Amino acid sequence: MADIFELMLTLDLRDELSEDELAELRWHLGLGPKPEILHIVTEFPFWDEDDDGVLVVEDHPQPLLARHGEAFKVDGALVSVLLRRKDTWCGAWALTSRQEIHPDQFDLTGELLSWLATKAGDCHRRFDGSVDLGWTRFYESRQAEPLVVRDGVVIWPS
Repeated sequence: MADIFELMLTLDLRDELSEDELAELRWHLGLGPKPEILHIVTEFPFWDEDDDGVLVVEDHPQPLLARHGEAFKVDGALVSVLLRRKDTWCGAWALTSRQEIHPDQFDLTGELLSWLATKAGDCHRRFDGSVDLGWTRFYESRQAEPLVVRDGVVIWPS
């Protein structure tokens, strides 16, 4: 049995993204090259054993929402899109991303999603201050759960 979830982001971002932030976001979405310096998610720990069997932590940066093409477990396709909006009533950037995610990826992806929540347009903010980013669902389920960031923390499915 696989522990795969569909992650669906549908949000608008305010027009306050710096060029460095836009470049890194595009990289995470598979839409551009990796910037020299990462500012949003800065560490990508990877544990490996050296020749003596000692655990070594290495940094292996990788884009977090960059898969495009056929989905492995959820039906349909995986995609990420970032567009400049013409109508900016909720935000200047429209972001949509549909990805498959394993719970082992929740922490790193959560860093990116928490950052996105700080940039989300006001129309995504709830009365309690939490931010709606989209939804998640277990790959075998048809029932989606809201993807919410509350107090800077992503509320992942249990």
